[in-house]
Amino acid sequence: MAWQMWFAFLGAAWVISLSPGAGAIASMSTGLSHGLRRGYWNILGLQIGLLLQVVIVAAGVGALLASSALAFTVIKWFGVAYLVYLGIRQWRAAPAEVSADTDSGRHSAAALVARGFLVNASNPKAVVFMLAVLPQFLDPAAPLIPQYAIIAATMIAVDVMVMTGYTGLAARVLRMMRSPKQQRVTGRVFSGLFFAAAAFLSLVRRGATA
Repeated sequence: MAWQMWFAFLGAAWVISLSPGAGAIASMSTGLSHGLRRGYWNILGLQIGLLLQVVIVAAGVGALLASSALAFTVIKWFGVAYLVYLGIRQWRAAPAEVSADTDSGRHSAAALVARGFLVNASNPKAVVFMLAVLPQFLDPAAPLIPQYAIIAATMIAVDVMVMTGYTGLAARVLRMMRSPKQQRVTGRVFSGLFFAAAAFLSLVRRGATA
């Protein structure tokens, strides 16, 4: 991949990652509930899901997903149901004891990784979006696998930084919250964001890639 093309994709990767979405909401929610240190497990899951999306596009399965109404609908409604589930859990979450070294253990590391993975993996809109965007940064005359590897590494590196920022910001908010009432209000705000993300995903149609 030429440097000029890579720099153009790097800018696109920042725009894509910074755009508010389910991943950002999940990162802030995890930072709010668990703090930054345990939030990295959620970030790891998000990146595994992101890598899966790139692999799906590179393997050509993304084209099948874009053309199959049934496959798109099944994955979409699974994603909607999962976001609603996260919203309900966030709404019902009990206030946590806030200390100087917040590290809530209410969820295991594996559960946080799985949560992040499912948030990204259950979003067919992201796969269709990548299917429309990524080919613009590929040189069809050059080997495609190395180019997809560079794209995946760039997207993951950028997304790790962005999601760390979202998680850390929420973790700072958590350290400022002492009363159960403050925690409940903030938790329900994030619950509403999960519900809003679910509603948005439910309205996405197969032909919409942006």
